[in-house]
Order: sequence, then structure tokens, then C-alpha cells
Amino acid sequence: MNSTLENANPLIYERIDRRQFTGTELDDEIDDDFDPREVYDHIRNIKDPEHPLTLEELNVVSESNVHVDEENNLIEVHFTPTIDRCSMATLIGLSIKVKLMRCLPPRFKIDVKISKGSHSTEDAINKQLNDKERVAAALENPSLLQVINMCLKDSI
Repeated sequence: MNSTLENANPLIYERIDRRQFTGTELDDEIDDDFDPREVYDHIRNIKDPEHPLTLEELNVVSESNVHVDEENNLIEVHFTPTIDRCSMATLIGLSIKVKLMRCLPPRFKIDVKISKGSHSTEDAINKQLNDKERVAAALENPSLLQVINMCLKDSI
């Protein structure tokens, strides 16, 4: 990590309450659809690589930017870095993607993208995050994987 922070004083947002489950959601015998909140619950507690805060607390991810298309087996997550020149944007996107790859059924195609207009190099980063070969190569790098795992540690 850098010794100087790119965003030394980020805005911190209030966390939403934990999801309250209904009777059918707790029954493993019932095959129910995924919804945006369920996907959001998987990524909201990912730690920011630069701050001891979660992506939810920094408003990098939000439930409204999670889209689930069960019919086409597609999950799309848009995230917003705290600053438009964030050098950690690719790492944040990879952390989101890896978390979802680890906890969702493999039938889903997972697209992780930077929110439109929120980063100076959003097109290049989006291309990188959604290229299977680039993601696979990144995950073969032990140092990078160690950083991703630190971001995912304790992220429910």
C-alpha cells in the first residue's frame, strides 16, 4: 500500500441494518431467486484497500447499483471510487468480483464495472475487470491475491 493516502479524509456513510430474513429464505430446500440485496450483502463488508473501512461505509457500493438478471444468469455491480483518479479502483473491482465468484453459484456471469463518469480511466478498468484471461492472470499473482484476501477477510 502507499505510504500517503490518495483520499486522506473520505466521507463516511452510515451502514444499513442487517437484512431480516423471512421463513422461506432460511429454508435450504426451497430454491429461491437471488435479489440485489442478497448480492449486496455479500460485498458491502469488503474492506477498502487504503482505509480500515468497508466499501459500504465509503459509499463505493450500494444496493441500488446491484442488478440481478436470474433469467440470463447475470449479476452486474457498479461501484464508485471515492475519488476519480483512484489507483485502487482495479483492486476494488477485483475484490468485488472474487467475493461474488466465491459465494455465488457458477452459473452466474459476474460483471463488475465502475459507475459511469466516476473515474478518469473507467473504460480501461472496466475492460480489464471483465476480461476472463486478465482476471485469471491477476488471481495467479500471489501478492495481488494476498491483498484481495485481506480486503475480503471478515467480509461475511
